[in-house]
Amino acid sequence: MTSSLVIIAALIMLVLLFMKVPVFISVLAGSFVYFICSPNLPAQIMAQRVLAGVESIPLLAIPFFVCSGVIMNYSGVTRRVMRFCEVLVRKVPGGLAQVNVLLSTLMGGLSGSNLADAAMEAKMLVPEMEKKGFSREFSSVVTAVSAMITPLIPPGIAMIIYGSIANVSIGKLFVAGIGPGLLLCFAMMIMVGSISVKRRYTNEMSETISLGKAFKEAVWPLLLPVVIIGGIRLGIFTPTEAGAVAIIYAVVLSLIYREFSFKNLFQAIKETVATTASIMMIVGAASAFAWILTRERIPQQLTDFMVASISNKYIFLLFVNVFLILVGMFIEGNASMIVLVPLLVPVARAFGIDDIQFAMMFIFNNAIGAISPPMGTLMFVTCGITRCRIAAFIKEALPFYILLLVCLALLTFVPFFSLGMVNLIY
Repeated sequence: MTSSLVIIAALIMLVLLFMKVPVFISVLAGSFVYFICSPNLPAQIMAQRVLAGVESIPLLAIPFFVCSGVIMNYSGVTRRVMRFCEVLVRKVPGGLAQVNVLLSTLMGGLSGSNLADAAMEAKMLVPEMEKKGFSREFSSVVTAVSAMITPLIPPGIAMIIYGSIANVSIGKLFVAGIGPGLLLCFAMMIMVGSISVKRRYTNEMSETISLGKAFKEAVWPLLLPVVIIGGIRLGIFTPTEAGAVAIIYAVVLSLIYREFSFKNLFQAIKETVATTASIMMIVGAASAFAWILTRERIPQQLTDFMVASISNKYIFLLFVNVFLILVGMFIEGNASMIVLVPLLVPVARAFGIDDIQFAMMFIFNNAIGAISPPMGTLMFVTCGITRCRIAAFIKEALPFYILLLVCLALLTFVPFFSLGMVNLIY
């Protein structure tokens, strides 16, 4: 009886997600059906599980890092980092397309939110790219795909959520994300450069200031990831406290640059509350559903089945990659993470796969799902701002999908890309 209720709850959740009902409502609806129909299970437990899901101390880092990123966007930090990127790649084929990729990499260490970065770059860079002769489809694809780097570069919000669920060191996840982030950055820059040369996209940029001056303006924002990782590694503060440090750092920068006002402060707080609330509602709803799976011993059954059916860990990793890409096409990354991490991490541990390597592979898969049809959030956010047709976006993105699969294979089967920096620092 109870196992059939789990299937019904999961089907209700999936149907609602396909109908584009908000993620947290879809997950809550499936959980609600299970609690209502289960005998001898008080419905009040559902409310308790939702609240318990958001009462994790590590999750406090999410509003902190979101707030610091928003403050930096309003205090002129983004513009200074973009100017530094322009100067850095002004002789590299691709021009503003290369700036787009590099800016996503550097801003990933400041904001932690891929949707925020994609929206910001779609507004700032895509119109300028079109003026320089880049097609709207190419500009939109580069913006969306480069925003994938954000959850990989510390302090990515996805790492905080994953670490709190799987009981993995968030500090180590922050360090591990540097390798995959740089891998994707360099791979994208090579592809963008080759496409730009082939299509004869202009390399002309208006920025003429010296590299030294541009670096001087951007050096303090760029030091934030170093401060965060260094402080955590030296034991000065925890990953959660690092979020508060990031806010203080952002406020100090806003005072130095003198471009921040009380009006901007109010808007920054408003955006922080809205973003944090949307993330926490998904976390709470998915936590209730994860509790259902744990109560029904689904993770244990799945572990026993996979260990008995799959004898090779590489086949397991291949299976997980295909599965996560398919799931990512339909379910928002944070929601799938909270539901699937408790299921898949015990199996990965049973095969002897390193927790950090599996985490990076999982987060990278979620990032691919964010730009994949039919429900890729990054794809819709970017196309909504640039007014690029989805069909044209998908056609233009085909070579980038191949590139992402190659990078995913390297992360999956070459541990160095995930564990190299961790082994060096820890």
